[in-house]
Amino acid sequence: MTPTIFADPRIVMTLDAGGTNFRFSAMRGGKPVTETIALPSNGDNLEKCLATLVEGFTRVRELCPEPPVAISFAFPGPCDYPNGIIGDLGNLPAFRGGIAAGPMLEEIFGIPVFLNNDGDLFAYGEAIGGLLPYINELLEKAGSPRRYRNLFGMTLGTGLGGGIVRNGDVFIGDNSIAAEVWMLRNKLDSDMIAEEGACIRAVRNVYAAEAGIPPETTPEPAAIYQIGMGEREGNQAAAREAFRRLGEVAGDVIGTALAFVDGLAVIGGGVSGGWPLFLPALVTELRGTYGSNQGRRVPRLPAKVYNLEDPSDVKAFLAGDVREITIPGTSKKLKYDPSPAVGVAMSRLGTSEAIALGAYAFALQNVDRRLAAPQAATV
Repeated sequence: MTPTIFADPRIVMTLDAGGTNFRFSAMRGGKPVTETIALPSNGDNLEKCLATLVEGFTRVRELCPEPPVAISFAFPGPCDYPNGIIGDLGNLPAFRGGIAAGPMLEEIFGIPVFLNNDGDLFAYGEAIGGLLPYINELLEKAGSPRRYRNLFGMTLGTGLGGGIVRNGDVFIGDNSIAAEVWMLRNKLDSDMIAEEGACIRAVRNVYAAEAGIPPETTPEPAAIYQIGMGEREGNQAAAREAFRRLGEVAGDVIGTALAFVDGLAVIGGGVSGGWPLFLPALVTELRGTYGSNQGRRVPRLPAKVYNLEDPSDVKAFLAGDVREITIPGTSKKLKYDPSPAVGVAMSRLGTSEAIALGAYAFALQNVDRRLAAPQAATV
């Protein structure tokens, strides 16, 4: 998907599906064109929940300046996303046994419906209009030959989410469960999943343990961050340790992902505002080493890791090790940077905005592919 998406006149209806409320809106050219309509999700009553989906999109359609071409939204898994079938959800217990919500909405509204994982759409939004174009523009201005097309996105919130964009496309996997990084092993407790070390409850649990207070009295991460920064009364050492541990676990997850993705990493989610306290530990983890039978230490990643929130790191990243080489047998020269580099940064759009943009772009991309399919078949 190219930047022309921001000039695309087509409208897509979207949904931010939370456990408590559903928030409906529509986008055109990557920007909202309607007000947001919030309705209770009724997640414990399937009939009411499905009726809410229909009501919300009906009301948004009435607000659209012209008919929408698709519906696209993030929905919690497990789901068969390509077929729009929702599985047994934790925070919406009415969904059990496989509910074909996508096909139902297609029957009612007569337009294509696309469901996806919020982590996937977050990564896609940042690839379309967030971190990737931002970094690539900086590289172009710096005269670097390097460009990035691959991105790993991580969301730190109620849970730990992930998404992969590969060569401009969302990588979903054969079972719609690619980038389910919450199930990786927790570096600090090998019998636990990574999510237990990198989410809201992880920060609260560590703070409670370090501060010696009951878990039920523990403040939310935003308050713990303020304590850690000395802006609020509390146990500052406990607050800093809570975010440090989150950074170490999250860094281990990103390190595993980047070993496969070989690109940039972007972080969002409700806990991401605490990045000044956890990003240093995260980057330290990415820059770690492993031992070998030869008695030497080898870097965790084959590429040099840059903290793209650190101005000095950004300067070095943009400079790289660019040199000119001559094409053998000619006088022609090429720019060449022999030093592989990856980097990690915070969301440039905001989590919700990135998810919405990702949903919009994903819908248009797939609408275009559906239109092109019959023509390709006749060639």
